[in-house]
Amino acid sequence: MNSFWIATIGTSMIAFALKYTGHSVPEKFFAHPKVQAINALIPIALLSALVAVQSFTDKSKLVIDHRLAGLGAALLALILKAPFPVVVISAAIASAAAYKLL
Repeated sequence: MNSFWIATIGTSMIAFALKYTGHSVPEKFFAHPKVQAINALIPIALLSALVAVQSFTDKSKLVIDHRLAGLGAALLALILKAPFPVVVISAAIASAAAYKLL
């Protein structure tokens, strides 16, 4: 077995153990207001990190390119309270236009 399979099996076992132990945590722990507030913010933080990484990096380099134009257009559409499909389409159009011009 090479190191890839050892890492794959090891991380699978860790993921299984975390999920298994997560079911044994008492419900009163999750009913605490601080835990609920933290759980509400975790998806926002993860999505923000994903957007930042996908928008400003290429492999391991920091780049500023057409994706920034799309992100700016999406941000502007969100500020103007546009519906989600309009946000996505405006970001795609702005990104494509910037890619074509640059």
